[in-house]
Amino acid sequence: MDELSSFDHENRQEILLTPGPLTTSANVKKAMLIDHGTWDDDYKGVTQEIRGELLAIGKASPKAYTSVLMQGSGTFCVEATLGTAIPQNQASVLMIAINGAYGERMAQIADYYGITHIDLQFNEDQPVDPARVLDEIAKHPEVTHFAVVHCETTTGILNPIERIIPILNKMGIVTIVDAMSSFGGVPIDINRLGVDYLISSANKCIQGVPGFGFVIAKKSVIDKTQGNARSLSLDLYEQYRCFEDHDGKWRFTSPTHVVYAFQEAIEELKDEGGVEARTQRYKANEQLLRNKMILLDYEPVIDEQVQSPIITTFKYPSENFDFHQLYEFLKDRGFVIYPGKVSKIDSFRIGNIGEVYEADIERLVALVGKYDKSVIKSV
Repeated sequence: MDELSSFDHENRQEILLTPGPLTTSANVKKAMLIDHGTWDDDYKGVTQEIRGELLAIGKASPKAYTSVLMQGSGTFCVEATLGTAIPQNQASVLMIAINGAYGERMAQIADYYGITHIDLQFNEDQPVDPARVLDEIAKHPEVTHFAVVHCETTTGILNPIERIIPILNKMGIVTIVDAMSSFGGVPIDINRLGVDYLISSANKCIQGVPGFGFVIAKKSVIDKTQGNARSLSLDLYEQYRCFEDHDGKWRFTSPTHVVYAFQEAIEELKDEGGVEARTQRYKANEQLLRNKMILLDYEPVIDEQVQSPIITTFKYPSENFDFHQLYEFLKDRGFVIYPGKVSKIDSFRIGNIGEVYEADIERLVALVGKYDKSVIKSV
């Protein structure tokens, strides 16, 4: 059988075209083959090294910022940040700019914790509008904290945080950016933004594996949050102090194998040429995917001008389109894609990040074309 028809599941790895977990390199996988102790000085040294590397990747001054690693998924870090950054009193009010599922998730976390919040809703296929944010802030002088998702992977849209965050910081509002799917894959200058908390995860654009997330926090802000947390495990302040006071010691059992894999992933990011070079690769993947899928009559959900290089969402091409059938067709041939998350549009998503290159995108699109032809023949 030809390459487009077969997939050797025993000898080849499926390519994950998802926004994380994603396809990782052989060396990242290899780094997880050795067991490590959590109290070991070498391991604590690796943790400290990673904390410093994250600041460098985000262009955050070590004098002004710290990085805090947290066990669990990226959502654990979002919850830890919201639950620690916002004091447990009625004087604290959070405004959340929402244009997708992950903004909605922040609102859900706020509900669980009893945090007073104002939800500023935007259409899922439109970016957050800075002018409207500022208008709403002016109407609500009680707002003390503001949160937004940078790359909303519901659609792949990129929100203009550089036109929002610096202004709010000058107003004295504590700013929280969920950069889960953009950090390491889209250039972010934390010093210039002045953002107070920026959140991401090991298994996204730095191309590690799932197991922990991290928060880059302004020291002058996180230093004031002792006692705020609503959770023992997700107390961001206490996690930060444990790293600082005990030379890189995690408070509770940490994902040791994942940490070593992440250390390797950071080295590979540097070898590739840093964030800027990786962004160019992701952009090339996305542009190729978009153009080729359009030729096959798959229409992108959002406009190219606000499209991130992270993940692209496509509308179903017809009413009788069967996503599950396409999914299984591609999986049987070595590619895993994502279902849609847009609430009002039937869609599916294809990621452009990870150890993925233009040749992989070419093979994927060829398979989609082959699938389309097979469907037409069967009708």
